[in-house]
Amino acid sequence: MEAVHGTAALKRELRRPVLTIGNFDGLHVGHRAIMKTVLGRARDLGGEAVVFTFEPHPRKVLQPDSAPRLLTTLDQKLELLEEMGIDVVIVEPFDREFAELEPKTFVGEYIHRRIRPMEVYVGYDFHFGRDREGSMRLLTETGPRLGFSVTIFPEVTIDGRDVNSTRIRELVGQGEVVEAGRLLGRPFRVRGTVVAGQRRGRTLGFPTANLAPQNEVLPEAGVYAGWTRFVDEGDPSRGSEVPTVTNVGMRPTFGDGMGFVAEAHLIDFEGDVYGRCIDLSFERRLRAEKKFDGPDALKEQIQRDVAEARRWLGSQ
Repeated sequence: MEAVHGTAALKRELRRPVLTIGNFDGLHVGHRAIMKTVLGRARDLGGEAVVFTFEPHPRKVLQPDSAPRLLTTLDQKLELLEEMGIDVVIVEPFDREFAELEPKTFVGEYIHRRIRPMEVYVGYDFHFGRDREGSMRLLTETGPRLGFSVTIFPEVTIDGRDVNSTRIRELVGQGEVVEAGRLLGRPFRVRGTVVAGQRRGRTLGFPTANLAPQNEVLPEAGVYAGWTRFVDEGDPSRGSEVPTVTNVGMRPTFGDGMGFVAEAHLIDFEGDVYGRCIDLSFERRLRAEKKFDGPDALKEQIQRDVAEARRWLGSQ
């Protein structure tokens, strides 16, 4: 997959591009439906499947106090798009100057002249240009005059409710990671670097990898079963996965003042992972976080957590 830092950086003419435009935070099943169509049409036309997205998220610039906490980092989004088979991703730098573009300028200059798509697919809630003045009507009327068709994708629903990033953020924040995974089409994952902690887990016989998270969203405090996937090169190799019990929260038994943390015990694993970049998946919430009478009681509970995680992950 080719990743391009903005339309101005395009060095070649794209081959019969089929384009979709949006923020695509989380790349949930609604987004995936659009990507599947774009990929199919690009293959039918002998062209390239192209995604045009923005960094940072527009509301981070325009409404920073109310901007959403994002489900995916840019790196995660790019990796997911590559896994889907997208050929080209254009990541347009979003700043106040870009935000002031007239809608017709955005369509004429950025979409038509720079990308020259054959077809454009956008979600039902897509708006563009200054103050989001660019409407679906403008896009569907202007596109054919410039030589490309426009298709508006309807909302995708699960259990009668619209699938959207806001709903998924709420589910993750409530610890409802199984339901969030249904809407995402994959388990929710948090990426970060393993940093040194206070090594309390090692003294209990359950060493933990303490995560410095890059993602802006963490699940509700509690204990979760999932997998650790190594993102960078090293030993274990990139892409390796290890079953994991992850605690998210304040570590109330020790009251060490470390704040809200995510620490993962890699089951049946021995090795040095400090400094490694990992993804933690949250596949099932095992229990709420609680304060125990002391280290022995906590150790007994962790043993039960590990046993339950083995059962759950072994059945997947």
